[in-house]
Amino acid sequence: MKQYFTIGEAAKAVRTTAETLRHYDRIGLVKPSRTDEWTNYRYYTEQDIVRLNTVRALQLMDLPLREIKKVLEYEDLEKIVEFLGEAERRADEKIAALQNSRSKIRLAKESYERKLQDRSRPGGIFLREIPERVILLSDTLETPTLDTLWNYLSHFYRKLSPDLKDRFSFEDLAGIYTEKGAAKLFAVCVRWAETDGLKVLPGGTYLCADCTEENRTQVLEELIRTAKAEYGADPAFTVQLIVVSGILHWNYEAQILIGR
Repeated sequence: MKQYFTIGEAAKAVRTTAETLRHYDRIGLVKPSRTDEWTNYRYYTEQDIVRLNTVRALQLMDLPLREIKKVLEYEDLEKIVEFLGEAERRADEKIAALQNSRSKIRLAKESYERKLQDRSRPGGIFLREIPERVILLSDTLETPTLDTLWNYLSHFYRKLSPDLKDRFSFEDLAGIYTEKGAAKLFAVCVRWAETDGLKVLPGGTYLCADCTEENRTQVLEELIRTAKAEYGADPAFTVQLIVVSGILHWNYEAQILIGR
């Protein structure tokens, strides 16, 4: 026996309102499988709910209802599959954009949390717990420039061989990694595969300080002195995470590992 859902149950299942489903019915987008001739109550099947979910997902891709209706009325199944494949690509782009925005929001949130908790010490030095990160080092770039900063991810994708590009994705984060006096620009990996230039930054407690392009050398030297004198650490590397502070300007958060 076929199971039916009331309009309220169907609306709840697809996270919308009963009035929205009535509108879909009026324009012929998604009509209920059964309507009571006496009460005019609408009843939906599981297949109706699948169609409703498809419509709602396509709406999130900013597609107008008239275009969605046209596609779902296609007789050619190959056209429907092709259209949904393009919608999936748009969804991936939207997710990537949201992830980039999320990383920027997280950095801003952490900055304000530091101020709120008043963790700063004399000289602006503070402690931060940072999880393990995987970074990809540049072959040619040591520091950011105006040309590279705003499109630095394309630099790192160009570094990868064609068979590896689809296996990598990056956070919207870059910085300078320094080890044994050699500095290299890096990008933070979200997804990766083994390749030259890949490096794992250990998770742990980092001694940090905000700095500018002009004073980052002095700030790093002070961090290293503090790490050695107060924490008995002998830093093998330093990280200077880029913090964009304006259209043509950026600062850094210097980071030195002092404990795992």
